[in-house]
Amino acid sequence: MTVDVLTHDEETASAPASTPEVPAAEVSDTESASPSSEGEASPVDEEEAPKPKRGRPKGATASTAKKTRTVELILTVTGTADGEWQAELKNGSKWVAKGLEIPAAAVSRAAKELHADLSGPIDEVINQAREAQAAKVAALEAELEKAKQALAELDA
Repeated sequence: MTVDVLTHDEETASAPASTPEVPAAEVSDTESASPSSEGEASPVDEEEAPKPKRGRPKGATASTAKKTRTVELILTVTGTADGEWQAELKNGSKWVAKGLEIPAAAVSRAAKELHADLSGPIDEVINQAREAQAAKVAALEAELEKAKQALAELDA
C-alpha cells in the first residue's frame, strides 16, 4: 500500500476536491502524528517516510500460537456374546498390542470414565452376555442334577 503525503506548500497549490480517507491501521508509524484538521496530512517529506517492506520481518517467528502435536492412537475393544473381551492398540500404522484379553468389568469401568454415551450401549452388551451366561449355568446345573440322579440309580 502506498500513502502519498503532501507538504503544506504542495497541498495549498493543488488542493484536491476530496481526500481519500486512509484507515488508521494502514497509516505507518512515521505518519501517525496528529493532523491539525481532518483531511490535512502531517508535514512529512516523502523521502523521510520509510516504505513498508513486504513479507514477514526478519527474526520474527511464524506464529506465537502454541503448536500441539497430535498423536493418532486407535484402541479397538471387541466383545463376544459370551462376554469375552479383547483389546487392540495401534499407533499410526504400527500395532502396539493385539488380542489382549480384558475383563468385561474393566471395559464397563473404562466406558463409564470416558463418556456416558459410551457406557450405555456397552453395559447393555455386557448385561446381555451376563444373562446368556446365567441361562447357560442354569442349563448346565439342570444337566448335572440329571447326571447325579442317573449315577445314584446305577449305584443302588
